[in-house]
Amino acid sequence: MKILAIDTSSKICSVAILEDTEMILEKHIENETTHSQKLMPLVDNILKSCKLTLADFDLFACCVGPGSFTGVRIGVSTVKAFCDVTNIKASSVSSLESLVYNTLDSNYKDDAKLVLSMIDAKNDNVYYGLFERINDTFTLVEELGAKNIDEMIKTLKKYHSSPILFVGDGSEKHQYLLQQHFSKCTFVEDKCHKQNAGSVGKAGYYHCLQGMCGDSNYITPLYLRKSQAERALDGEK
Repeated sequence: MKILAIDTSSKICSVAILEDTEMILEKHIENETTHSQKLMPLVDNILKSCKLTLADFDLFACCVGPGSFTGVRIGVSTVKAFCDVTNIKASSVSSLESLVYNTLDSNYKDDAKLVLSMIDAKNDNVYYGLFERINDTFTLVEELGAKNIDEMIKTLKKYHSSPILFVGDGSEKHQYLLQQHFSKCTFVEDKCHKQNAGSVGKAGYYHCLQGMCGDSNYITPLYLRKSQAERALDGEK
């Protein structure tokens, strides 16, 4: 299965081509403010590098958030357009799920079957998701959430003595606090904390095998919390 994966949910604009879960090529640009200008040239560049067209793919995998509201909309609208033009199916992947696939490249991947992905949402807030690894796939254990870091710790306190592997910039930022509350925590290497389209593609592949894919209507943004403008209007941080 040939897959084109896109992730614009963070400051990294990333595009990858995979054959099933094997990476063929990945390219990225780390500049959040230019996603709208950089995504299509990046797609065009990677397609030309592999001598492919959109019609050559079996699946489009799209990161739908949570993350940058503007970035998510850019990625989602682009993949929707690809689906409508080609009639090729797409898979919707959360940024929290794509992050746990980063851990497959970590030297610590066998230290724990539970993986907690965390994305910094500013002002001590985090997006988070707890997954269980079974071979090279992941199953969601707790509902994806967006909370203050202290509230997240309280929500997951029943796992305080379970071996957990942490991934994502939210876990980097709050590592000391997490170590105080989770007695058997392990953190991936720095290289594994960044979001990337390759992991989106891997997750999308397994979604497709399970029938979790569809036309352009299948791709919708996942925000988990209000936008900054909405929070400011409501007096929230």
